[in-house]
Amino acid sequence: MYVEHRNYWLLVFVLLLAVGNVYLLFLDWQNVYRGFTFAMLDIGQGDALFVESPTGTQIMFDVGPARKVLGPLQEVMSPFDKSIDAIVITNPDADHIGGFIDILKNYKVGAVFEPGTLNDSKTFQNLESEIKKQNIPDLLAQKGMRLDLGGEVFIDILFPDQDVSTWATNDGSIVARLSYGNTSIMLTGDATQKTEKIILGENKRTQLKSTVLKVGHHGSRTSTSQSFVKAVAPEYAFISDGQDNKYGHPHPETLQTLEQFGAKIFRTDLLGTIIMKCDRMGTCVIKK
Repeated sequence: MYVEHRNYWLLVFVLLLAVGNVYLLFLDWQNVYRGFTFAMLDIGQGDALFVESPTGTQIMFDVGPARKVLGPLQEVMSPFDKSIDAIVITNPDADHIGGFIDILKNYKVGAVFEPGTLNDSKTFQNLESEIKKQNIPDLLAQKGMRLDLGGEVFIDILFPDQDVSTWATNDGSIVARLSYGNTSIMLTGDATQKTEKIILGENKRTQLKSTVLKVGHHGSRTSTSQSFVKAVAPEYAFISDGQDNKYGHPHPETLQTLEQFGAKIFRTDLLGTIIMKCDRMGTCVIKK
């Protein structure tokens, strides 16, 4: 009787060991064939973008308002993954940085990039204090910087091109172009038409043309000029906005401009989190 009982538990152990090995092989397979992921998280009225390279490097562009980001982030990150390589704060307004403290409580953050614009809100002051307290490298994003995420994924900073510490937060937003093979994404933060005009004057069309335009300022008509959309020439336009938001985003004029240039529009208020995945061959699929 004792022998049979022992054999039973031995069999259970062997089966668990086999299942564990299969699971580890599956994780290895995922790491090898991870591909490229870009996600616009559904965090309501704000911005929170997630990027993962084929080598596993993870960067976020903004983290949305407070108490909104953790749930959507779990849709694209493993629950066992507790680190994020870097966070880019495109501007210091609450709808872009409010969720940062939530992130810091749950993840180890490797570095922070900021535009240099300032905000006198308590949210911003608390964030700056926490970055210093945790001794997180805090870098100033500047035109000409190139971030290599590995796996042929690059982020090129297009703006700021100067000291923007006295600028309005939206005018001084970080603007960057993310690229993976033939797929590229123009990341605009809350950049206004004033900022777009500067970028247009400093870059060739080939440097701006992108597969996806992350539409500036949640679709406000203060962004997304016709000349900028024409230069970027996006196939797709992603808009991060809250359902029935009080600002009326996205504005009908912005939608009309995007439609005029043939961009297919994806909105978080209508579709929830929007995920673009690209395989090693460069074939991309947008999930919603």
